[in-house]
Amino acid sequence: MRTIIFITILLFSIPTFSQVGGERIFNFLNVTTSARQAALGGEVLTLYDDINQPLWNPSTINKEIDNQASVSYVDFLADISYGSLSFAHLINRRFGTLHTGITYVDYGKFIAADENGVETGTFKARDLAFSIGYAYRIPKSDFYTGANLKFISSSIENFTSSGVALDFGLTYFDDLKPYVFTVVVRNVGYQISAFDEVKESLPLEIAVGASYKLENVPLQWHVTINNLQQWNVSVKNPSDSQTTIGGDTSNADISFIGNAFRHIVVGAEFFPDKGFNLRLGYNFRRARELRLTESRTFAGFTAGFGLKMGKLKLNYAFTKFHPASNTNTFTLNINLSKRTF
Repeated sequence: MRTIIFITILLFSIPTFSQVGGERIFNFLNVTTSARQAALGGEVLTLYDDINQPLWNPSTINKEIDNQASVSYVDFLADISYGSLSFAHLINRRFGTLHTGITYVDYGKFIAADENGVETGTFKARDLAFSIGYAYRIPKSDFYTGANLKFISSSIENFTSSGVALDFGLTYFDDLKPYVFTVVVRNVGYQISAFDEVKESLPLEIAVGASYKLENVPLQWHVTINNLQQWNVSVKNPSDSQTTIGGDTSNADISFIGNAFRHIVVGAEFFPDKGFNLRLGYNFRRARELRLTESRTFAGFTAGFGLKMGKLKLNYAFTKFHPASNTNTFTLNINLSKRTF
């Protein structure tokens, strides 16, 4: 019965892949709030033991995350902050585990003004998404399939917009083998109500991921190839422009290899099974498009750590976007099944 339900949902969603619209809306859905994920480059999909991973890959929902909760907070650029809440519960051995999550973005205060530029006060803007997910093991295999159903709300002053979206994931996982493979289709959905009369498309993303844990070294590698639904994701960096003697400015064309690498995110986790972990990541697209020729920005590099203390685990990530500002991500995981700290 569960197999029939998942196939029905998948067939129902296929027509939305062909939608053509204007600019994408609800782009916050593709920004991670997990410190562990952020430290590993920002888009890891194979963290099978993480309560936050189902927000990006529902096929990682499993019984091992039963009664775990998590809260994340991101001190982003300017006055923007965002975060998430996650919780999973094993209904029973036969049915499996349900995962719920809330993601929010607070853009801070803005100055309101009329058409003549006269200030009339202030207003706020925020985004919010609620998700519920479920996964199950395909019989007689090591493949797991899952789906998230997401309800999305966004507001700017007195204007609001809402939408609904689905995530799908398929993961190959065997706890006796050192590797994990997955494919994920995210944000297949529809904008129910628009800010004005024009409805926009959601930020659809198709990605594949893999991880490999070395046998004799306490190190696990992660790699993600993202945005498979769109080959050309490159944007020319103004820092790469060249000015001729005549004063003409031009940017060099982005090569096939240069665009290909922009789809890749890699991460490394040291001591993944211990109480203390170190993490490093590199996002090729972020590194290239935020690079400055006159100063070292370290854009694209990420780092962080995890510290487990009884039923609590604190994760932290440091991300560099610009020399003038840093981004810090904090995540606290709580194992509610343990009675003592």
